[in-house]
This record gives sequence, structure tokens and C-alpha cells, in this order.
Amino acid sequence: QVQLVESGGGLVQAGGSLRLSCAASGSIFSINAMSWYRQAPGKQRELVATITRLSNTNYPDSVKGRFTISRDNAKNTVYLQMNNLKPEDTAVYYCNAWKIGIDYWGQGTQVTVSS
Repeated sequence: QVQLVESGGGLVQAGGSLRLSCAASGSIFSINAMSWYRQAPGKQRELVATITRLSNTNYPDSVKGRFTISRDNAKNTVYLQMNNLKPEDTAVYYCNAWKIGIDYWGQGTQVTVSS
């Protein structure tokens, strides 16, 4: 089992920045990738950023150049730095850990961007 705890969400004005954290614990030794997803009201959950075991990163066009995912292996923590936030970034952000055949999810943290 893997436990994921997100933090760092909040209310920010458009153009502002936030940094989300995801602390992982438990059986983390075979995690292949860590990701951030988000889900806005009435919409499907969408991938925001991924970082692999080899630290390769991937972003959708909607956040590329504004969001950065990183990791601190010593702290078992993954971060999502979000800059130049837009109202359409408003959503609940979820941390995800992926092992082959298994997904683990955190409880989510709310990010609200006001215009």
C-alpha cells in the first residue's frame, strides 16, 4: 500500500502562483511514476503532470510552460509548482502514484483561482 497526502492548495488571484506537495509513504519502492491530476466540477479528471522513476517529465499543452513537477527523493515528496495561474485552473488537484497495474490516489487539495 502507498499513502499519499497532498497539501498546498488554496485561493489565489489570476497570475499568481501556488506550490502543491504530495508526501508518499508505505510501499514506495516500486513506484514507476508520480503524477498530478485535476478535476473541475462537472468535468472529467485530467492529467496535469507526470514525473517518472528516471525523472522524465510530461505535461499537457494546457499547463506546459506554467507548471513544473519535481521530486525530492530524500523526503519522498513530489511537488507541483504552478505559475501564472488562470481561472480555468480551478479544480481539486490529486496526487497519483503508479505501480504496474495499480494506481494510488491522495485525498485531493482544492485550488481556486479568482479572476
